[in-house]
Amino acid sequence: MKKVYLAFLWHQHQPMYKNPLDNVYELPWVRLHATKDYYDMVAILDNYPKVKLNINLVPSLLVQLDEYSKGIAKDKFLDLTLKPATDLSESDKISILKNFFMANWETMIYPYNRYTQLLEKRGKQASETDIRGILNYFKIEDFRDLQVWFNLCWFDPYWRNHDEFINSLYIKGRDFTEEEKQKLIDKQLSICGMIVAKHKEAQDRGQIEVSITPFYHPIMPLLCDTNNALEATPNIVLPQKRFSHKEDALWHVQAAINYYEKLFGKKPTGMWPSEGSVCDEVVKIVSDNGIKWIATDEAILNGSYKKACENRKCLFRPYNVNVEGKQVNMIFRDHGLSDAIGFVYSKWNADDAVRNFITNVKNIGNFAKDEYETPLVSVILDGENCWEYYKNDGWDFLSKLYETLNNDEEIETVTLTDYLNKFPPKDTLTHIMAGSWINGNFGIWIGHNEDNTSWTYVGQTRDFIVDYTKQHPEFIGSDLEKKVWQILYAAQGSDWNWWYGDDHSSENDIMFDFLFRRHLIAIYALLEQPVPDYLYTAIKGQQKKVSVEKANFTKPTALISPIIDGEISNSSEWEKSGCYITGHSGGSMHQVSSTIKSFNYGFDLNNIYLALNLNIEKNSNELEKFNFNINFVSPIKCSVCAKFDILCNVREFFVYYNDTNEKNSLSLENIKMKSIIELKIPINILKLPENYENIEFTVSANRDNMEVEKWPYNSVAVIQNPTKKS
Repeated sequence: MKKVYLAFLWHQHQPMYKNPLDNVYELPWVRLHATKDYYDMVAILDNYPKVKLNINLVPSLLVQLDEYSKGIAKDKFLDLTLKPATDLSESDKISILKNFFMANWETMIYPYNRYTQLLEKRGKQASETDIRGILNYFKIEDFRDLQVWFNLCWFDPYWRNHDEFINSLYIKGRDFTEEEKQKLIDKQLSICGMIVAKHKEAQDRGQIEVSITPFYHPIMPLLCDTNNALEATPNIVLPQKRFSHKEDALWHVQAAINYYEKLFGKKPTGMWPSEGSVCDEVVKIVSDNGIKWIATDEAILNGSYKKACENRKCLFRPYNVNVEGKQVNMIFRDHGLSDAIGFVYSKWNADDAVRNFITNVKNIGNFAKDEYETPLVSVILDGENCWEYYKNDGWDFLSKLYETLNNDEEIETVTLTDYLNKFPPKDTLTHIMAGSWINGNFGIWIGHNEDNTSWTYVGQTRDFIVDYTKQHPEFIGSDLEKKVWQILYAAQGSDWNWWYGDDHSSENDIMFDFLFRRHLIAIYALLEQPVPDYLYTAIKGQQKKVSVEKANFTKPTALISPIIDGEISNSSEWEKSGCYITGHSGGSMHQVSSTIKSFNYGFDLNNIYLALNLNIEKNSNELEKFNFNINFVSPIKCSVCAKFDILCNVREFFVYYNDTNEKNSLSLENIKMKSIIELKIPINILKLPENYENIEFTVSANRDNMEVEKWPYNSVAVIQNPTKKS
């Protein structure tokens, strides 16, 4: 085969967590990701000299790293950590017990006995009332150990292998001292100051290319004109007042370029526009400012390419985009491969995941080579958020992946500038569809009432600044004017609207909402003008006061006994069942498509019933590649598995007991598929203990015997003991 070229682009970013009224950082994620992701994602390349990467750094992240390294940045979690355990007040202790388990439990807490013990002592579902009730059960040493573990678990395995002190803490595991805690934080802040230098070192030797994003990570097409949202979604509901300020988008681009040049001693060549969001105006802005390439998602290519692109071969090449004489090179990410790293491979063992990835890349090379001589596969995703779902923070997977690529003669990893210099685009696009990497539109950031409210508030505050300037000419050119505009630009970041609407939710929803409004409030306060009352009212939760995970759940309301025939026989048979709607992770990552669209579940005294609604067409020949598992996790551990043939007939239906490796076939009369998959699981085959309270389970789709998705994403579905049903 001809060589296939592979471009990774790892995108690293965080919003501005600093409260502009008191300069205190409200959330600790910049500091914690510094030790978990930002340094080691570059340092790992020291072992693989032939592997080349592209790493995208957002200026709003770099500013915060700099302030941490200089001791300027202080966050509330850091203050709680550094406070001597003997001096903790009752409110301090409540805050620690409430917040210091904010990590992926499966990969960052459960591997460590002491941290797991502390979580179990607090309780996995503890409310603030519960925490107050158990406060006296926690000793001084418990709180000190928790202060250490919350920070220590965010250190990548790289540091265990390269820092004797960090490794000694992992080995010790408990009974930490105040001196050890202080030294741990000193290490943490020191690493914050090492990150830019490590990137510069790797870029100077040609192993990585560092690209940028507009300064505060805004959705540039919407800054240029909120009406850009109409191209991909003509029926979207927009804010009543149109926001159209290309000059703001221009500021974000120019400020990012200047900051990059200050740090790296040269101007950047490439850019990942925030959320891969592009439009014709964005092309003009980046072209005018010397950016040579930008990247976005394949959905944008599909909406922009005039020729037929049904076979996807058009994806694996760069394009010259020429909009009214303004030109920039553009590449488009392979959505499937990028999502495989982001959402799928974390559930596989590293060898299988790497083998699958490499096979897919080579298959693309063979597939695309007859149409384009030098096919380019672009894999672009967050370089921080997915690794907490991997064992060992993704170190096993990335080490195996880079080792394989380092020795592979058929795949060449490239920086994008090197590739484009060697193989300039041969195809030209004269229009770029306005859209983002998610669904090719802007629905995450505009359209929902909460999103539109935030756009309205930004627009009104911007108008206020302009009016104030007209009335106070002495304000023009002052340091105060610069500060006020900086705060407004920070409020234009995409992350605030990521959490508005129904698409995503986290434990920090209230804080993100607070921080967004705090930026706008600060502008009025700095100018000593009355703050509009509406800015003191929460935006998040006006329409929905539950998390995305909870919003997608409805619980069973009565016993059910549906007919197992593979279709909805009558409107009432699943009416009282529980239901879970899938489709996204609900957190800082977004999974666009899923195999399972939704599932209903319920029970009677003898059976558990499920109905799976799929995104797979029945006659697409895809179903035979999948098997579907009902994974029981408590009070027993076993899985009920269903496999189908090419005609959608049930091929296998069995229960597998994890502890004994025993496998028992189930009656094929208990599972059918027509428009949906309906199945019945006799409760007695689960071998449940007597007097159990609840049965907890998840539903997963497995392709080629590898799990590709699991729902609920970060919790479980619950069925209570039917004999105890009130």
